[in-house]
Amino acid sequence: MAASKVIDGKTRRALDSTVLDDAVARQDTVDMLVAQIRRVRKLIPELESVPVREHNLEGPGRPPCDWDDPADMDRLVSELVDDANELVWAGEDLVASGVVLSEKAADALALLALVAGQDVEPGERPGTWRIACRTAKDRVVSTVDPESGHAHKTAHSYRDGFKAHLSVEPDTGLVTACDLGSGVASDASVAPGLIDGDPEAETILGDSAYGSGELRAHLEDEHKTTVIDAPPLRTAIAGGFSLDDFDIDIDARTVTCPAGVTVGLNKHDQARFGARCATCPLRFRCTKARKGRAVRVHPQHRLLAGARRQASSEAFAGEYPQHRPMVERTLAWLVRDNWRKLRYRGIERNRLGWSHRCAAINLQRLITLGLTANPRGDWAIT
Repeated sequence: MAASKVIDGKTRRALDSTVLDDAVARQDTVDMLVAQIRRVRKLIPELESVPVREHNLEGPGRPPCDWDDPADMDRLVSELVDDANELVWAGEDLVASGVVLSEKAADALALLALVAGQDVEPGERPGTWRIACRTAKDRVVSTVDPESGHAHKTAHSYRDGFKAHLSVEPDTGLVTACDLGSGVASDASVAPGLIDGDPEAETILGDSAYGSGELRAHLEDEHKTTVIDAPPLRTAIAGGFSLDDFDIDIDARTVTCPAGVTVGLNKHDQARFGARCATCPLRFRCTKARKGRAVRVHPQHRLLAGARRQASSEAFAGEYPQHRPMVERTLAWLVRDNWRKLRYRGIERNRLGWSHRCAAINLQRLITLGLTANPRGDWAIT
């Protein structure tokens, strides 16, 4: 693409991400424990002598259990967790005694310890376990591909897999950088890796997922222009005062509320109005808290406040909807024909596969744009 010079002089880059489905099926706690107990005993022969409940490991199917009886399910979970813990403790004793485990065996033992604890909690009787009514953070969803997990695109929507990231030149739709990683990594945390190696990337466009203060500070340090949507402000009361209704003086470290009351920021960058709110005539629009309104000032408050002003400007309304949507079209090209489903296990192999997919779509896009070789041997768009 560099040889074609198609994007020479084009300085805008639009960022976005999408969730890709992993290549393995999600396993529940019982299936993961059974599979990993078997694997650890196979990889570490010294642990085969550790007593476990063999009836839970026999046969190709699931362990014997009355799945309609909660008590019997708790019995099975308790047995599997106890056996897993015994194997982990025995493995730790082996290492302490001087036995050197292979990297594969050590990883398998660590994964067993993880799956034995991520989804369970103590039962009603001492020494028993049951499935916890929660989802562990960064939960492993399969022992076949332990790097896969719940991949979040929004706070309320997730799939099992990885998150793919793009930087796109918005006039042509060509991918200038790509990455693939954990599904829980924020878009803003991945963005620097997409644009720092691109010297022509001067104006960065993105939705509110890229609106963090940390990324804005990084882009400011790199002397890049941001056209990034600002996350909406929350209000304590519907239709009430937001953070932008308060006068925040960073240099003086003071905050003045809409009623004209000024308080200082404490060491945690919080302004607490406390008893001053008790008789305030504007309280009904400000807070329901018994102890009065508290305002926390973000370390990058100036940048975030400026971004909210920019997002409401006419210049932003002209540039953002004109140039950013192309990245979504590029994503659509990349995941069509069932390419949202990944072909491999693990981040590294899928990252390589994703980069190859991006390269193929770039080549197809260049052909569509009319890329031809001229008599001098250079490339040009007809």
